[in-house]
Amino acid sequence: MGARVEIILALLPHLVGLRLEAVVVRGVGVRIDAATKTVRAACGACGTWSTTLHGSYVRRLADVRLGGHEVLVALTVRRFTCVNVGCRRRTFVEQVPGLTRRYARHTVLAAGDLQAVAVALGGRPGTRLAHRVAVSVSRMTLIRMIRRMPDPPPVTPTVLGVDDFARRRGHRYATVLIDMHTRRPIDVLPDRTADTLAAWLREHPGVQIICRDRGGSYADGARKGAPDAVQVADRWHLLKNLSDTIEKVVRGHRRCLREHTDPMSALSAPVTTEPGTTGRRAANTRQRHAAVHALRAEGLSISATARRLDMNVRTARKYAHAVTAEALIGPNASSRPSVLAPFHSYLRQRLTDGVHHTADLHAEILARGYQGSLRVLKDWLTTNRTRPTPVTVRVPSARRITAWIMRPGHKLADDDRINLADARSRCLDLDAVADLARGFAALVRHQGTGQHLDAWIERARNAGYPEVRGFAAGLISDRDAVVAGLTQRWSSGPVEGHVNRIKTIKRQMYGRANLDLLRKRVLATP
Repeated sequence: MGARVEIILALLPHLVGLRLEAVVVRGVGVRIDAATKTVRAACGACGTWSTTLHGSYVRRLADVRLGGHEVLVALTVRRFTCVNVGCRRRTFVEQVPGLTRRYARHTVLAAGDLQAVAVALGGRPGTRLAHRVAVSVSRMTLIRMIRRMPDPPPVTPTVLGVDDFARRRGHRYATVLIDMHTRRPIDVLPDRTADTLAAWLREHPGVQIICRDRGGSYADGARKGAPDAVQVADRWHLLKNLSDTIEKVVRGHRRCLREHTDPMSALSAPVTTEPGTTGRRAANTRQRHAAVHALRAEGLSISATARRLDMNVRTARKYAHAVTAEALIGPNASSRPSVLAPFHSYLRQRLTDGVHHTADLHAEILARGYQGSLRVLKDWLTTNRTRPTPVTVRVPSARRITAWIMRPGHKLADDDRINLADARSRCLDLDAVADLARGFAALVRHQGTGQHLDAWIERARNAGYPEVRGFAAGLISDRDAVVAGLTQRWSSGPVEGHVNRIKTIKRQMYGRANLDLLRKRVLATP
């Protein structure tokens, strides 16, 4: 028994100071019977020490696991009578520092572990983990532990980050406030209105810099609550607003690319055929072979050519490696002589004479004894007419073109760089907008460029594109914050990171947590 007690005290040092009376192992649990050694205690209400014993009883406290076993401490504690006649309590129970708290059913150590699990995982996930590594506990107990946690001490940062997050997407939003020096959340506001932010700033004077997005409510709230603070517009949001603007312009000018989708005149050049290689399949093969080689001659890779012509990469590679289209067509051993073969010479002569109408040619060869169908004649004319056959080239989406424009040139793949240059050469408006976009992106990506903002705004206002002019007008209305964003080293990146963390916390609780519980976890999670 003595050796077992020594082991227990070595593994559970918070029980040192108690008188261990018995250690009983039953199944998967361990029960430790213990008692206090004190002869006096201080009243929790008035602090008066008392030695007058009123009685005793046994408290059952769940403790941390020991060797995979759940531990229950059956602690005999004493109840004393308060000798202070003016105290509101007549009796009180002694508390063991580091082990017990009033009304608690877990030891201080076990409660700390459960609280950490609750903050990290929430209710149901925390229950599953606690059952494996700490104490079996219900999800509501963990949630109550979170709610009982004290708020962190109030902090007034010199640099404040502000952003909103959805409590219920599209319906209710809240605001998270970040200390940009420590990158830790300091408060969560119940909405995202200007008045709420202004009230918080008035209650916490001393904020010198406020990092925010382009939302007008936060700008108004910062102006009302901290008029002397410098507002810093976030650089990522500036690029996002510009990207949305450029996409609108590109979407309106994609028709220019559709009107100039013929890569080379070779794509529609007439193809001379030899007997035995006629028909729709042969015509399509020749057109695709010409289109592939024309785009390859422009410098496009096989994958880019496949995307442009909307074909499989293997098919594009097969056409690119074939020297001539005839090598892809090949003879068809099972084919019989065409019923139109006796009339080929006559039809070529009539095409040379300028007769191209299918109905007229069909009537003429019928008079000469043709007994085949009109479809055979149409297939042959499709290949042998001298009229150019247009080749459909897929135009990249507006979002893809916008991505090419907004991405730095050194980060573009070779195919994307060639495709962007091709699109800009086909549409002068697109070329001008791309220059404007890349000019502003360069200002955002390089710190200390705020002095060049006015020159760019003047260019944008004279560009003649309503979408770009609207973007420039927004910059003018928020000019001081934008200049600070291009000059200061601060940005809303840490705030966006915490917004993503809040989304994770919400998903852990299936989006059902009230704001008070969500706020506790946001402020307590390390």
